Amino acid sequence: MITEEALKDILRLRTAKWKTAITKVEPNRLITRGYPQEDLIGYISFSEMIHLLIKGKLPSKNEAKMLGAVLVSFCDHGVTPPSTQAARLMASAGSPLNACIAGGLLAFGKNHAGAIEQAMKIFQRGIQMAENNINEVAEEIVSFFMHNNKKISGFGHRYHNEDPRAPKLLELARKYKCFGKHSQLAVAIEDLLYDKKRIRMNIDGANGAILSDMGYDWRIGSGIFMIGRLPGILTHVDEEKTRESPFRKLFEVDEIYYDGL
Repeated sequence: MITEEALKDILRLRTAKWKTAITKVEPNRLITRGYPQEDLIGYISFSEMIHLLIKGKLPSKNEAKMLGAVLVSFCDHGVTPPSTQAARLMASAGSPLNACIAGGLLAFGKNHAGAIEQAMKIFQRGIQMAENNINEVAEEIVSFFMHNNKKISGFGHRYHNEDPRAPKLLELARKYKCFGKHSQLAVAIEDLLYDKKRIRMNIDGANGAILSDMGYDWRIGSGIFMIGRLPGILTHVDEEKTRESPFRKLFEVDEIYYDGL
């Protein structure tokens, strides 16, 4: 027999203008992915909550540790990235905190933070093609990109000859049993690139492979990067507002050369 509550659910389903499988909101009650939020508070870590939200299930302890390490590795890269510079310039101009952070996040794009998404796409499509011969697919990928004179996302770095974060992440992936076929493919590509051009894997390649092995879709790669980088942007905005003089100058007027008509 169908209960009254079940009938109400059926009616709500038929009349709902908006459907979501993430969080159910009722008076004095919040259910996220099947769990009351008050039961999650104090019981799971932030990385576990992120995994639960995105994947719809709680991670294993090893997966939680690995995702936590991935997020830490993204935290900051000094004042070098365009996103940090954009956020700090907005702070220098006197914009409010939320606008400064939004400005930093909006600076992410194909050339900044887009590499992890592209690396994940390469790895995931590569493994779909690979069957059991990962080395052969690695050779095909490297050959294709080199023949077309293109860089492979996730390899090489504008500041680091050897990105110190990448090997540490891969070491942890092995420790936490998150090192699978995608990571094997990434390492195989790195070996070929190093032999040919002395190019090493960077943080985007390492994290892109690890996240792929953890089952994350390539389409959300940049989003995970942004989650990890946001605390760094927040800190740079605060530093700019509290330590620097307003209206920062990047250069003097006489350093600008006009080459128009």
